[in-house]
Amino acid sequence: MRRHPILTLLHGAFLLAVILVIVFPFYWMITSSLKPDSLIFQIPPAWLFRPDLHGYITAIAHENMLGALWNSFLVTAGAVALGVAVGAPAAYGLARYRFRGREQLQFWYVTNWMLVPVVVLIPFSLVAADLRLINSPIVLILIYQTFVIPLVVWLLVDQFRAVPIELEEAARLDNMSRFGVFWRIALPLTLPGIAVAAILSAIFAWNDLLFSFILNPSPSARTAPAVMMGFLGGYVIPWTQVMACAVMICAPVVVGGIAIHKYIARGLTLGAVK
Repeated sequence: MRRHPILTLLHGAFLLAVILVIVFPFYWMITSSLKPDSLIFQIPPAWLFRPDLHGYITAIAHENMLGALWNSFLVTAGAVALGVAVGAPAAYGLARYRFRGREQLQFWYVTNWMLVPVVVLIPFSLVAADLRLINSPIVLILIYQTFVIPLVVWLLVDQFRAVPIELEEAARLDNMSRFGVFWRIALPLTLPGIAVAAILSAIFAWNDLLFSFILNPSPSARTAPAVMMGFLGGYVIPWTQVMACAVMICAPVVVGGIAIHKYIARGLTLGAVK
């Protein structure tokens, strides 16, 4: 049935409005990073202006933004690697084995997301201070497991349940060990789901501010969000530098999401239909 031209026009206008709402904050952030502070809050807005890279130069040269981005990369990569290494076997155990308290354990993983970060931060910071881990990437990698592992387990339980049990039973008949079944059968078949869990965990770890700001206060150990937060501590806020930092923080996430969006859709739908 052919759609009425007016309905088609309204549908296109609605989609255009949604796209503008989504894209406009990014446009404003990028343009504000290229404006002097005097033009950012000008009314009416300065739509045409001469781009200025002063905000990026200041953030990189004086605040070591590139070093902070590298710290963020190391911490995020370590947190995701450790979270997947621990969470994937845990999710497989919840999906395949029947034991007492399995439902309660799975529910406990999900409810970890309800924890207020400060509840975890205070005791963890005291332990980290005793172990001399303050200003170390290790302390962030470990504390990020409070949300990385629950996210990995929550996403992968259904992925492992979607793997045909007959394949694993046939492998067991061929004298393959339980770990071999997990490593050679279940894990390769759930790689799209594992990729999604890793990507979402990386986004949360990359964007973290609270843990990084408190546990890594040293300028050489700060991550990128903490550096951007440092601009907001004075009476006069250099919004050009803040926006420049925001662009450099968002760029890897946006570009990476666009590049792998097909794999994200595939991983999220794997196991939805049986």
